[in-house]
Amino acid sequence: MRLEPIANPSALRTLAPPALAISATVIVASLLAMAAGANPFAVLGEILKGAAGSQFALLETLNRATPLIFTGLAVAVAFRAKLWNIGAEAQLYAGALVTVVLGTGALGWPSAALIPTLIIASLLAGALLLLVPALLKVRLGVDEVVTTLLLNFIFLLFVSMLLEGPLKDPMGMGWPKSPRLIEEARLPRIIEGLRLHWGFGIALIAAVLVWVIQARTTLGYEMRAVGLSRDAARFAGIPVGLVLIKTALLSGGLAALAGFSEVAGLKGALTLDLSPGFGYTGIIVAMLALLNPLGVIAAALFVAGIFVGADSMSRALDVPTYLADIMLAKALLLMVLAILLTRFRVVRE
Repeated sequence: MRLEPIANPSALRTLAPPALAISATVIVASLLAMAAGANPFAVLGEILKGAAGSQFALLETLNRATPLIFTGLAVAVAFRAKLWNIGAEAQLYAGALVTVVLGTGALGWPSAALIPTLIIASLLAGALLLLVPALLKVRLGVDEVVTTLLLNFIFLLFVSMLLEGPLKDPMGMGWPKSPRLIEEARLPRIIEGLRLHWGFGIALIAAVLVWVIQARTTLGYEMRAVGLSRDAARFAGIPVGLVLIKTALLSGGLAALAGFSEVAGLKGALTLDLSPGFGYTGIIVAMLALLNPLGVIAAALFVAGIFVGADSMSRALDVPTYLADIMLAKALLLMVLAILLTRFRVVRE
């Protein structure tokens, strides 16, 4: 048996495998719930209720989805050009770090000037952090999977050092955290009195802008061409190395905005546990969205809903929250298989 490429897959061929992958994920989760001694319908119902069953639950899901949209976009942009950015976690912390350095009083500007400055500074921090692995790949052929993955650990240790040293809050009672942002550096709430902040709005705008870049600009065309075949793109006169550098700058900047939104929108300060793995979860979000920027929004809401709903489900039914991790891992594996089946057919020799 062998895999044969499909030149022009039909709409059914494109949509059916991902839909089956999601369905299979739900079935597997139901079987695991039964193995844990719970009613699978009750488990799924509690997850849905915990994710969107009340105003508080829905807003928590939207807040949790905000950094996932940014990291999902970062991964989707990079993977579209076959630049394997596994370092969104480090880029997230780079954005958070710059936000804290500039937003705790170093710039005493009003919000109208300070918040855009923090956004731009975060974009630059994440872009420059991914620029190093990108240059190593373009100039020396170094595998970016290794360099971006290792940078996650290196940068997290760097942040830890700063939080135990120069950035440690003297009023933090010994806890390794930064001083809090000044009020002018905080993102306002979308609805006064509720936790949902304008980081979510910025994430939606970013998704639309990335879609426009990919679908309506020369850079988007070049990114797709490089992702499909670098040799063919090079033969057609596309500067492959330059396209990869541009892709890296855009991808790193998007991931850094996740750190900015978490600090300026929710936390107000930088801690070592700012991200529970948003950078890595962004890979799942991007793959579930089939690398589509607008699909990233739906995928991020789906993943955030599972995480938020799993907490409620665990309290109500005494089922381990690890069920959510298994569901997402299974969804990723099945989605990768689905993507393979949308582009290839199995042929018996």
